[in-house]
Amino acid sequence: MNTPGLRYSWAAVLALLLCGAGTACLAQGMHTGTAGKSVEDPGAGRHRSDARTLVQFPPEVKRETLATMRMHLQGLAEIQQAMAAGDLDAAARVASMKLGMSSMHGDQAQQEARYMPPGMRELGARLHRQAGEFALAAQDAAATGDVRKAQVMLGQMMQTCVACHAAYRLK
Repeated sequence: MNTPGLRYSWAAVLALLLCGAGTACLAQGMHTGTAGKSVEDPGAGRHRSDARTLVQFPPEVKRETLATMRMHLQGLAEIQQAMAAGDLDAAARVASMKLGMSSMHGDQAQQEARYMPPGMRELGARLHRQAGEFALAAQDAAATGDVRKAQVMLGQMMQTCVACHAAYRLK
């Protein structure tokens, strides 16, 4: 499906992904102003205004967790690119491999979960379940041509990431 409206919405999705759904730009004291230019946020850098729950990981677990999060973000970008190219089977494969339950790496996943508050663990589990549901929706869309459910599922996965990053921060 290659309509101008769809192209615009995928561009917006990509912009959100590249800016960490807005949270990374805000955390760096930047926000998007008119014409997509970044401007200084006068409230940036004030840690006392950061109401997110601080999650403390040992240094090695923190490095692994951040690497996993970057892999998830890369997966979302690859899914978006595959969908924009009309390759729904590839989008399904990426979701399964980089975000689905099979992307959880045994000991590492258990090690990370050990330090996560229950709400953070639930959001992580939700993301992995949604990735599996997305993969099925994308495979269905490849057969039927109706991408709406897959688009909704992709949005839900992204919202789960945004919710987690809005609620928690690593120390």
